[in-house]
Amino acid sequence: MDWFTAPDYWLSRLVLQRALAGLYLVAFLVAALQFRALLGERGMLPVPRFTARVPFRRAPSLFHLHYSDRFFAAVAWAGCAVSAALLAGADSALPLWGGILLWLVPWALYLSVVNVGQTWYSFGWESLLLETGFLAAFLGNDEIAPPVVVLFLLRWILFRVEFGAGLIKLRGDACWRKLTCLDYHHETQPMPGPLSWFFHHLPKPLHRVEVAANHLTQLVVPFLLFAPQPVASAAAALMIVTQLWLVLSGNFAWLNWITIVLALSALRLPATAPSLPAAPLWYEVLVLAVAALLLFLSHRPVLNMVSRRQVMNRSFDPLHLVNTYGAFGSVSRVRYEVVIEGTLDDAPREDSRWLEYEFKGKPGDPRHWPRPFAPYHLRLDWLMWFAALSPGYAGDWFGRLVERLLENDRDTLRLLRRSPFPRDTPPRFVRARLFRYRYTTWRELRATGACWERTFVREYLPPTRLAGAARRS
Repeated sequence: MDWFTAPDYWLSRLVLQRALAGLYLVAFLVAALQFRALLGERGMLPVPRFTARVPFRRAPSLFHLHYSDRFFAAVAWAGCAVSAALLAGADSALPLWGGILLWLVPWALYLSVVNVGQTWYSFGWESLLLETGFLAAFLGNDEIAPPVVVLFLLRWILFRVEFGAGLIKLRGDACWRKLTCLDYHHETQPMPGPLSWFFHHLPKPLHRVEVAANHLTQLVVPFLLFAPQPVASAAAALMIVTQLWLVLSGNFAWLNWITIVLALSALRLPATAPSLPAAPLWYEVLVLAVAALLLFLSHRPVLNMVSRRQVMNRSFDPLHLVNTYGAFGSVSRVRYEVVIEGTLDDAPREDSRWLEYEFKGKPGDPRHWPRPFAPYHLRLDWLMWFAALSPGYAGDWFGRLVERLLENDRDTLRLLRRSPFPRDTPPRFVRARLFRYRYTTWRELRATGACWERTFVREYLPPTRLAGAARRS
């Protein structure tokens, strides 16, 4: 079928696949380096407890068949190895069917991680990576030109990402309609970046322009993805520029980067297309069957988008094949942070010396300037932002975090920037306090060198020690 492939997009496919492999590599690296403290056998939310109460059919995963920390590490590092091979172009060295199977390996491995990841893996970009990764497996390799159907289905994912996010904003918070949300967003976003302070201090009229441009990009431009060229390329380029602007203004793990990857499906990069053979019949049948399945499953996210009760970031099937997305349906006006401290005193007193734990990404010491981390994902730091919004977000793991700090647990401390206590001298008590944070002004920054100013609000967790500590002492 002459219409089945699009030779002009062979370079776009190449860049898309290599970029996607890079994001897979980051995702597996995050899993390998963080899982022991978060999900391991002694983690805050152990995988064995989850698989004991949630059946395989609801959350398909290799870890329903077997779990040990060593096995999880093997899965994560195997995902890193396969992703690195794909990044190097290993799929092009295989026959067409072999390339497809190789691309499905990281999808299956990461699905196994996400489906047991619980709160730590509840972010929309997990499903987005899985949905994109599954579909990209059928883009083919150097043996054939990229199939048109898959390219348009990738654009369909991008449409749902952008249009769904635009709708949730208009429905969710009046500040998006009043064009005032960016008066607060850069200060209250989950994990600010090194330039977020400067973005916050841009003139308010420019913030209004930014919000209006965001509405245009998310509510109008997505329809142009399905227009003829060069309109589709222009729409994709505009989305890429918008995402790069967001990359500069904050740390959103790989959300912005995978959105850019999806935009490559509509961006026809200038290059001379090589002469490629026609697609084999079995491949055409397979791609059309996958497309039919995904289009059928798409009715659920479509119904969600048109619903007045639209929800963000939800999977409609346990394989995460078709999902709904969205971000910042509401914007916080005030930033709160949970500050965790410990003391070596045998009993907490008013004059006790409390020392603060420092996190890698979330604000802590007002003098510490935020650092860039994206596309790397600091899962504990992100969940600490939610914990500051409401203790209900941390009810199933915060107590275990405190226990691990009281034990000076090595794997937990590796998630932090710095512990104030020596390895062989754990704190006797740990407490948590809630602070209100705000960006300093230009004058305050020059005077103090601090980018944050914080004010104590209330006690979040009273001084706590390990059970039985009093008897042992």
